[in-house]
Amino acid sequence: MNEKKDRNSLKEYFQVGEVFSYFIRVFGKRDPNEPSNFNLRMMHGINKISIIMFLLAVIYLIIKRLI
Repeated sequence: MNEKKDRNSLKEYFQVGEVFSYFIRVFGKRDPNEPSNFNLRMMHGINKISIIMFLLAVIYLIIKRLI
């Protein structure tokens, strides 16, 4: 009976709630009450660049495939 609960279902593999909450946190306005850390700001900046480049590449591949 516990084996069914231990197995991951297909629905669990496609949960993207945490991903979207990260997008909101990275691309949203910074909280002024939160302490500023240079390393954390640089990490989020690099992540913004990589997310934008990935989305541009996906759009390029879709357009290339359609045309």
